Amino acid sequence: MILYNLRNEKMKCLMKRKYVFTLIMFMVFGGIKAQDVKDTLTITLEQAIEIALSDNPTIKVAEEEIVLKKTANKEAYAALFPEASLVGSYSRAIKKQKVSMDMGGESATFEMGRTNSYNGGLSINLPLFAPAIYKGINLTKTDVELAVEKARSSKMDMVNQVTKAYFQLLLMQDSYEVWKKSYAQYVANYEVASAKYEHGVVSEYDKIRAEVQMRNAMPSVVSARNGVNLANLMLKVLMGIDEEEIAVVGSLKDYELTMFQQQLDDYPIDLRGNSDLKQLALNAEMLRQNVKVQQTNFMPTLAASFNYSYISMNEDFKFSKYEWFPYSTLALNLSIPLFKASNFTKLKQAKIQMSQLDNSRINAERQLQMQATNYKNNMDASTEQVVSNKASIIQAEKGRDIAQKRYEVGRGTIIELNDSEVALTQSQLVYHQSIYDYLAAKADLDLVLGYEYVRK
Repeated sequence: MILYNLRNEKMKCLMKRKYVFTLIMFMVFGGIKAQDVKDTLTITLEQAIEIALSDNPTIKVAEEEIVLKKTANKEAYAALFPEASLVGSYSRAIKKQKVSMDMGGESATFEMGRTNSYNGGLSINLPLFAPAIYKGINLTKTDVELAVEKARSSKMDMVNQVTKAYFQLLLMQDSYEVWKKSYAQYVANYEVASAKYEHGVVSEYDKIRAEVQMRNAMPSVVSARNGVNLANLMLKVLMGIDEEEIAVVGSLKDYELTMFQQQLDDYPIDLRGNSDLKQLALNAEMLRQNVKVQQTNFMPTLAASFNYSYISMNEDFKFSKYEWFPYSTLALNLSIPLFKASNFTKLKQAKIQMSQLDNSRINAERQLQMQATNYKNNMDASTEQVVSNKASIIQAEKGRDIAQKRYEVGRGTIIELNDSEVALTQSQLVYHQSIYDYLAAKADLDLVLGYEYVRK
């Protein structure tokens, strides 16, 4: 009877442990499984980039900026066309001008003009020689080219961000899978230790140690799950997706072969395609154009004007009796600047800005050269780490299997078993991290070298 009660108590304890384990697993993994119920958009890296380039507001703003600059260029051309306007004016004499005249020795005073004066007609102005307008047109052309290059830079930067966010999500998912398997192994170790303890094979310390190790792994599993959710949200934000759920294809391990193939190709550091340097070159061109614009302040300008007007002068407001007299003029207006002190200071400021930009370009080129070299070195180091980490995983798995067998036959300790599982988990995490580091460094190197994404 006593033996039956002991067995019954053992069965209850086992049922409780299984119930607690099932509840914990549901709490940990239920959040991810619940997402599978919703409609999920499964995407590749190329699809993620395509969606981001078409839907992200940053790209749309850059494209609208190009349209804005082209409109400004048309506005500069419009200054060459004649300007026509209807003009009109009304004036009332409060006190008329008086003129004194000598008439045969007698002086007489007369009032000049009428009380009410009306003037209205057509005015046309046409620039014939305007150097500032010509140089301004060239300046706006360069500004359009700069806007196009900025849009190109925005697209490349978006491709870089989406690429790294995509690989970050793969890294979080792979890490999450590693921690899930590790947690499941800790649970299995705890069940083995508990069963041995129930049979009096091991001490209570082994059971407590296994349970503590299992519970200590739980925060890592939860943290990895939250990392997946955060990386997923970041990718959705970059892609411009709000409601729809997304899922990425594959894992980082799928890029291992591609990584080694890419390392066989030579990556020359050629900064001619770098967008920052191109923008600096276009800014330098704009400053040169600006210097020429400032120099036009010392040049003459010539314009033609034509006016055709009607004028009427009366003492009352009987409009039906007014007489209107037309007159027209054609004129040429020549303006030759002689001296204006601000023209000299503006020209000097523009030349100083050109010198500043030249120094900035040299410094930027040096920094970009350093960044490209650093990214290339990181790629080489990550490749070596992947090879080493892959061998480490094989050894760690072998060590974990040996530790399990030793513990099952009573030759090993729970500490050895837990340490072997920790070593395996760390090797797997570092392996995936090394692949991610390579892919992230390559994405940054492509951005620095100005490699554009080619749509397939």
